[in-house]
Amino acid sequence: NDKEIPMVRQRFLCVCVCVCVCNGQTVEMDDGKWGYVGSKVDLRCRFINSSPPVKISQVTWQKLVNGTKQNVAIANPSLGVSVAPPYRDRVTFKNAAVRRRTPTLEDTTITFSSLRLSDEFTYICEYTTFPAGNRENTVNLTVYVRPTTQMTLSTPTLVARSSNVKTPVATCISANGKPPSTIRWETRVPGEVTTREYRNSDGTFTVQSDYILVPSRETHKETLTCVTTYNEEVFTDSVTLDIQYEPDVSVDGFDGDWYLNRENVQLTCQADANPAVSLYQWRLNNGSLPSNAEIRDNVLTLKGPVTYDLQGTYVCDATNSIGTRSGSVEVSITEKPLPQIATGDVISVVALLLAAGVLMGITVTVLVLKIRSRKDDSSYVYSH
Repeated sequence: NDKEIPMVRQRFLCVCVCVCVCNGQTVEMDDGKWGYVGSKVDLRCRFINSSPPVKISQVTWQKLVNGTKQNVAIANPSLGVSVAPPYRDRVTFKNAAVRRRTPTLEDTTITFSSLRLSDEFTYICEYTTFPAGNRENTVNLTVYVRPTTQMTLSTPTLVARSSNVKTPVATCISANGKPPSTIRWETRVPGEVTTREYRNSDGTFTVQSDYILVPSRETHKETLTCVTTYNEEVFTDSVTLDIQYEPDVSVDGFDGDWYLNRENVQLTCQADANPAVSLYQWRLNNGSLPSNAEIRDNVLTLKGPVTYDLQGTYVCDATNSIGTRSGSVEVSITEKPLPQIATGDVISVVALLLAAGVLMGITVTVLVLKIRSRKDDSSYVYSH
């Protein structure tokens, strides 16, 4: 019977309630129940019928809204089960005997399917009995919503600037959850955290946390991990910082031993940059590059024999989309190559130093032992 059954009202309610209390008829329910949106939850309701037993005329489930009772479902031994239209597709009596119009109504637990946020209320399970009257109890239903979590770089492009301005570099969002999540950060990069919590119109919460630091070459490729805790669930997500910066430039290749007639010396421009260097340019301070200079990307080769004309300060300008930085080296020319120490000679010198150290240690030990022996002898003579 899909029509709502009117409540059976009893006369002399006050007297009957007293009888119910004295004889121990109670409605047993959980202290509270909870479930997630979209899930299923049972709201338990059992009638404890002590001796002498009473007859159950009807059981009514109601939702308490602003002090007003709204019918949800009714079970009647004669007329069967009726569920109010807003719940007809989602609320059923769990006990099959209740659905078959039997007088067995001691267990009238209902099952909520496809929970909605709007289902979060206090629910009343009311038994109408004869001759005891009405007995009821309540249960609070809490509905949770799992949030969606996301972590992103705050801006598509992070650039290291000389102004050392702090900026949000990564954002962690836990959206549309209930109750609100907590967010913390795990990283070895020092920074600041700003967290904001918003209450949405449907009663859910969105939490946004920003990690703030000064973008620099040192923080490039560092990892930030966002740890979101919702109830007892933990979600983690990580991003790697992609910091763009100007080239950091140095010039290698001059070993201090460029001597006359040495053949084909080279200088290499080393540049750490993000994005990569797109242009290398070589120049000689206070002059032009030698005529025998050959440039190939970041390598400058001076072909042929070395002459005094090659002396000077060589500068490499490295350019990427962020800017241009320079590195330099001062080149001097000697008449003859520097004396070379053979590997065998180096080993011999090291061995001699080690032997000298061992000999010194033995000498010190012997001296200490002699001093102690003299002290012991002196003590013996004095004591006798």
